[in-house]
Amino acid sequence: MTSIRIACLAAFAAHALCVCVAAQSVGVWQMQDSGTTAGLRGIDSVDGTVAWASGTGGTVLRTLDGGTHWTRCATPDAEKDGATLDFRGVQAWDAQTGIVMASGPGDKSRLYKTTDGCRTWKLVFANPDSPSGFFDSLSLMREQRTLKENEGFGLLLGDSVQGQLAVFETRDGGHAWDRILDPLLKTDNGAFAASNQCIARMNATNDLVIGGHSGSEKLRLNYAGRYWLNDGSPLKREWSKVELPMAAGTESAGPFAICGRVQITYGKSEKEVVGVKLYEVTVGGDYTKPNDSTGTAAFSTDGGRTWTTSTTPPHGFRSAVQWSEPLKLWITAGTNGSDVSRDDGKTWQPLDDGNWNALSLPFVVGPNGRIARLAPATSR
Repeated sequence: MTSIRIACLAAFAAHALCVCVAAQSVGVWQMQDSGTTAGLRGIDSVDGTVAWASGTGGTVLRTLDGGTHWTRCATPDAEKDGATLDFRGVQAWDAQTGIVMASGPGDKSRLYKTTDGCRTWKLVFANPDSPSGFFDSLSLMREQRTLKENEGFGLLLGDSVQGQLAVFETRDGGHAWDRILDPLLKTDNGAFAASNQCIARMNATNDLVIGGHSGSEKLRLNYAGRYWLNDGSPLKREWSKVELPMAAGTESAGPFAICGRVQITYGKSEKEVVGVKLYEVTVGGDYTKPNDSTGTAAFSTDGGRTWTTSTTPPHGFRSAVQWSEPLKLWITAGTNGSDVSRDDGKTWQPLDDGNWNALSLPFVVGPNGRIARLAPATSR
């Protein structure tokens, strides 16, 4: 859905992390000074203190103090056309290392990586389908920080090109990418480059959400083998697909984000696991109808096999969603505000009416340089 691009990470086990606010009750968003008027769609909180943000005009921001001060990074490819790029996604491992995803038609879709605190950037991947193609969502192992610099698994999702969904994988921390081909990826649907949350990773399991004229769908990619190591070992992939009860039928409608959580039940000690249950939530709608709640959220309580429409949906279109383990609730955000759910996506209650694009708790970002941090509250 290239035309509307211009107009998840999941919280699981040891290979993906949804950073959560350290509070017991949810408060409201406290605005911060980003120092820019760029439209922000990329946000990644490493630990609540170090965070990175990105957006239009080649904008990349970083904070080292929880958002008290945001500093503008060097613009990737500034001497060429970096100022024309729209960085819809960012992922960082610490204060020094991160990747930004530029989303745009053809050669405006690229990945840049920094290892020196965003002083310099290296172009690590350019859209191989130019002049077609459009990058939508990027997900890499957070635990790359514990590996060597040339290791780390990740996925990149792009719009369909000639009837084939564009999916790429890396095993070396984002330096080299290989296309994945499979008959199940033959579709005219695409993903939405709204919040960099179209991919939810759970160790060897990866869920990708797509939408459009052909309907709303979730693709699951399971790996066997040592996929996380850059050792040349063979990989076995298994794909499956399920329909989602979300808004669909037009180029502007579908699932925009997916995230999940694992509930582990222990026995007499934390070494004795007696049960594991996976919950997932997807949000979206029709971005051209920001106040329409129809088809904006669905949830799964059986590991993503079956999905149910939220009985009380968010109060409008939503482009991001995340689980907070300390708060024991979900937060979703979109262009007319944010909502919370305490029952794993079945019902939602309004939190605010701001204009937001993306979440990485405790931060939220939006147009015109909007950045806020979720403040704790004594009660709600």
